[in-house]
This record gives sequence, structure tokens and C-alpha cells, in this order.
Amino acid sequence: MRRQILVSLGVLTAIVIAVLVTLFATGRVQFFPRPYPGMPAVINRTNLYSEAAAGRMSPNTAGALPRVYVPNVKSGEVYVIDPATLRVVDRFNAGRNPQHVVPSWDLRTLWVAGSAAPGPGPGALMSIDPRTSAPGKIIFVPDAYNLYFTPDGHSAIVVAEQDNRLDFRDAQTMKFQETLRVPECKGINHADFAVNGRYAIFTCEFGGNLAKVDIVTRALIGIVTLPAPSMPQDIRIAPDGSGFYVADMLHDGVFLIDGDALTVAGFIPTGIGAHGLTISRDSQKLYVANRGAHAMPGPPHGPGSISVIDFTTRQVERVWKIPGGGSPDMGNVSADGRYLWLSGRFDDVVYRIDTRSGLVTSIPVGDEPHGLTVWPQPGRYSLGHTGIMR
Repeated sequence: MRRQILVSLGVLTAIVIAVLVTLFATGRVQFFPRPYPGMPAVINRTNLYSEAAAGRMSPNTAGALPRVYVPNVKSGEVYVIDPATLRVVDRFNAGRNPQHVVPSWDLRTLWVAGSAAPGPGPGALMSIDPRTSAPGKIIFVPDAYNLYFTPDGHSAIVVAEQDNRLDFRDAQTMKFQETLRVPECKGINHADFAVNGRYAIFTCEFGGNLAKVDIVTRALIGIVTLPAPSMPQDIRIAPDGSGFYVADMLHDGVFLIDGDALTVAGFIPTGIGAHGLTISRDSQKLYVANRGAHAMPGPPHGPGSISVIDFTTRQVERVWKIPGGGSPDMGNVSADGRYLWLSGRFDDVVYRIDTRSGLVTSIPVGDEPHGLTVWPQPGRYSLGHTGIMR
């Protein structure tokens, strides 16, 4: 009897394993490793951006003025645009080389990240109160080209591009915690996080490679080198978490990266100087800003464009050109998803692109606008950059 029971259990176990294998193979069931401790739960595991859809506003954004914040690298100012009137309604000094305006993890503060390069002198972090658009005090740091947050919201990750390192700081006070040096990643600058938040992949602009960082242990996991010559820029994870899209300015397109295996899985040609990546508000499309140049600085009125990639087909379905030429760079979409806002890096303008028609409106700003953000945006929390919302 005992032998019969054991045989029956063995058969039953084999059947269960076979069923699970079939379900995993067909994608009807997916395995999600243990999430980063304290990270908010993933609501829709087929769409990481489900909670950043139009209308899903956090109570923490209540009272925030509808504004577009534009950091101008060379003139050292932030311009503030009213998206309803398309007028610049304010401007203020932001220290040396303001590069990106970054929503905080809790969505209550905007941070201006300023880099130390070029030339001697520190970088800077400056807060903005989104309820008044008023700037706070400047906090000097060694370098702050970009800014991200751990998925639990406890630490800020200050990207020190000039020194090839990541500085972990308190997300509220910006008090220093520790440093992770990544000499293998020259020009470390942009990042996005895995589905479970336990690792992030950073792009290495001047090394032609990508760095995978364990966010839990704060250690380098591995490096993958892209086909030469390469200059990786912005990076975004696919809505279903199946891989990462990496814009490459020298390859004029987007690499597909298997983040778990840390391998190159494909390539999609887009346009000259592929640079910034933005997810549509419905999570169906990836907007690729093609800056129209391979070098920095590039010429004004270059062959800049925006390519629209469909996440399902992984193909470019349409291209919007900048009338008269331009240099679309970084930005984000409006809360309702109707407009894509991008800086015109070499043309000293901001572009507002209608996501239904592709119609482009230009607004003059300061000298060399870069990582602008639109605020407020839907979502429960921000992982950094110009609004990686979850």
C-alpha cells in the first residue's frame, strides 16, 4: 500500500510539474523573484506602468501647479512653462550645469540635478516646491548629473557621471550614506530598474557598455559591452518587464537588452542620434527622441525626429520630424498623455508634440535645455530621472 501511495504521489508530482512548465512556457504564468524590500507591490505584472496611466494621480500631488520645468545647462537656469498658455511664467538660477529636473520618490518635491563637469567646482542639488514652483536652497555635492531613488524610497542615488560612481544619500535630506564606484562604466548616467526592483541597469555613455547594479547589496553585478562604436543614452524597461530598451546615439537606434541574462537581444533602427526615451501614458508606445547629431554639441536645426515604437510589434510605426530641423532630447508626456514635451538641446527651445497628430509647437527657453519634466504626473511613486513612474 505504501509503495502504491508513493507511486501515486510521484505521478501526481510529475503531472503538476508538467502543467507548470507548460504554463510558464506559454506565458500564462510568470515567475517574479522576491521584490526589493519595502517596494510597493506591482499591481499589474503585464504592465509595470499601469498605475501611471491617465487619471491615476497620487494624493501627494494635490495642489501642485501644472507646469513644465526646463533646466538650461549653459545658462544655469530653470525655466517654468505654463502648459495651458505655452508661456514662460518664471525662471530662476539653479547653480552650475542643471541637467535634469527629477520628481522625488514621494512626489512631494522636484529636484534639480546639476553636474560638476565641465571645469572645476562641485555639482548641485536644488529642491523645488511643486505647489508654488518656488526653488529651495542649493545643496552642493561632488557631482549630480542625474538622480534616482531606491524602490523603497529611503535612499537617493546621485549619479556622479564625471567620477564614474553612484552616491547613495538620504532621499529627504540628501545626507551622504555611501558610494559605489563603477570604473568599468565610463560616463555613467541613465538607468532603469528591474520588475522586482532588485537591480538596475545603468548606461555608460563613454564606455560603450551597460552596468548591472544590485540595488539591495549596492554592488556591481556585471557589464555588457554593446557593438562598437556605441554611445548608450537613455534606458527604459518594457511594460511587461521582458527586457530593456537602450537608446544609442552612434547606432541611431535602440538596443533590446535581456536584463536578467545581461545580453543584447535585438536592435531597432530609429533615427540620427537616438537619445531620449519616454513611455506613452497608455503604455503602448515608446517615444524615441532622435537628437539629429552624433556629437556634443550638435548643430542647430539638424535632422532631429521622434520615432514611435509599438511595444507589441517592436517596430517603428511612425516618425515625427521637427519642422525646419531640430534637436529633441529629454522630457516626458503630459498627465493625460496628449502631449509629449521634449527639450530642443541645440536649438534653445522646448517642443510640445501632439501625440495624436505629431504637430510640433516650439517655445523659446534658455541656453541648452536638457532633462525637462512635466508636473504633476500620474503614478504612486517616482524612481527618478524626469519621471520614471510606477
